[in-house]
Amino acid sequence: MSAENTFTVYLCFSTDFLLEEADCWRPDCWRMIKEREDCHFLFLTKRISRLQNSLPPDWQDGYDNVTICCTIEDQESADKRLPIFNSLSIKHRVITAQPLIERIDISKYLSGIEEVVVGGESDRDARVLDYSWVLDLREQCKASNVNFIFRQLGTHFIKDGNYYTVKTPLLMSQARKANINVNIENKRAAYTFYS
Repeated sequence: MSAENTFTVYLCFSTDFLLEEADCWRPDCWRMIKEREDCHFLFLTKRISRLQNSLPPDWQDGYDNVTICCTIEDQESADKRLPIFNSLSIKHRVITAQPLIERIDISKYLSGIEEVVVGGESDRDARVLDYSWVLDLREQCKASNVNFIFRQLGTHFIKDGNYYTVKTPLLMSQARKANINVNIENKRAAYTFYS
C-alpha cells in the first residue's frame, strides 16, 4: 500500500507510549503494529532513554510503518535526549520542539531527522514563545535539508518585540498563516497531522 493510502494512527497522544506503566501491554501493541502494515503508527516521547528496552525482538533497524517523535522543550532536554535518539535504530524520526520555551541549537542533531515540528504552549499560564526562536530553528532545518513545520503559536507570543495573547482556537491557523514551513523536495514528509 502506498504512503498516500496509509492510515496514520497516533499512539498515546495524551500520555507517553514509553511510560513504565505501559510495559505490560506494549508487547501486544507492537504485535498489532507489525500486523497492520496498512497503517502508519506515530508516537511522541520524552522518555527516549526507555526505547531500547521497550522494542520488540524483531525491531532490527525499525519498522517501516513506525515514526518516533522525540520531544524537547529547551536546550537541556535537547542535549540530553537527542544524542540518545540519534544513537537508536529508527527508520523514521522526528524532533518535536513543543512547547518550545527558549532559543535552542539542535543543528548538530539533525542528521537522519526527517522533520522538526515546533510550537508554543496553549494555556492561560503558558510560557511565552518568541517567534525569533521559531525562525532560528527553521534556518537550522533549512541548512541541514530537514523538513520544518511551525505547528502552533503559543498563547503568549512575542514577535518583533511585540507581545500578543492568542486565543487557543487560533494557535494553529495563525501558525499556518506565517507560511514558514519547509518541505524539502523528494524528502519523505510525514506527519500531515502537523501541517
